[in-house]
Amino acid sequence: MTQSIWPMKPESNFTQEVRPPVNPYLNLVSELSRVVTEGRSLPLGGFQPAPRPLPSPDAPVALFFAPHPDDETIGGGLALRLSEESRWRVIDIAVTLGSLAERKEARWRELQSACRYLGFGLELTAPGGLDPVRPVTRSTAPQEWSEKVAVAAALLKKHRPKAVFFPHELDWHGTHIGVHWLVMDALRAAEAGPCYLVETEFWGQMTSPNLLVEYTPRHVADLVAATSFHAGEVRRNPYHLLLPAWMQDNSRRGAELVGGPGREAPAFLFAQLFRLRRWNGSQAENFFAGGRFLPASTGAADVFG
Repeated sequence: MTQSIWPMKPESNFTQEVRPPVNPYLNLVSELSRVVTEGRSLPLGGFQPAPRPLPSPDAPVALFFAPHPDDETIGGGLALRLSEESRWRVIDIAVTLGSLAERKEARWRELQSACRYLGFGLELTAPGGLDPVRPVTRSTAPQEWSEKVAVAAALLKKHRPKAVFFPHELDWHGTHIGVHWLVMDALRAAEAGPCYLVETEFWGQMTSPNLLVEYTPRHVADLVAATSFHAGEVRRNPYHLLLPAWMQDNSRRGAELVGGPGREAPAFLFAQLFRLRRWNGSQAENFFAGGRFLPASTGAADVFG
């Protein structure tokens, strides 16, 4: 006699509840999404700057050669720290006012407001800017390029900066790369004395940064607020709201790009990467080995020795 085995029938009053797995990070990501979305309703510029210390009459000068209006706020965190912590005089050099002729006047007004908010000085290279400042101009129009270099060299001679901020040579955008070579050529043309070169990145990442600078939430909030003054640009692309996330990714990358593979990461929530070198009067040179971390608790001017 064979015996058939049949599946057991469930009790009529028994139901199995299926629960989705609990993801402990869902709330974290949802909150980040929520605050960035809500940030779209915040005002764009128009608020008063916070009180900031005035530079001393003999304060060191930092020149920030900005390819476009907004580069001084996106990449200006270390310059802001130098101004606040060490009372340096920071002057934004507006190399261009963007490529759209119909937007130049408005962008100049926005730039003035953004620099006023951060406590930066501001100078325009030429009426309407120095368009076009691109590598192709340097290679195909030497006379035109030399005229632009002369403008930048005159600014270096006028201010005799202790530090010069400008993009690195692979920063993707043509004008950013052009400004890199404009500054390098101007340093030679001006026969500039020793100073520090602080190369920035935004569109294209550096392969050899050597400095990771920490920012506090207030530093980042000031940079976001200052960027919001560039209202005509952030209305079409609200990139000011993503600056904190960019600063966080800089911390991730910089931990090993600057510190070395496998090194324990510094506890920097927000940071920016730079390449710091010294101009010795004829060329750029490294003046320290390896990489450096600059925490918010250490004076910003300490990186210059």
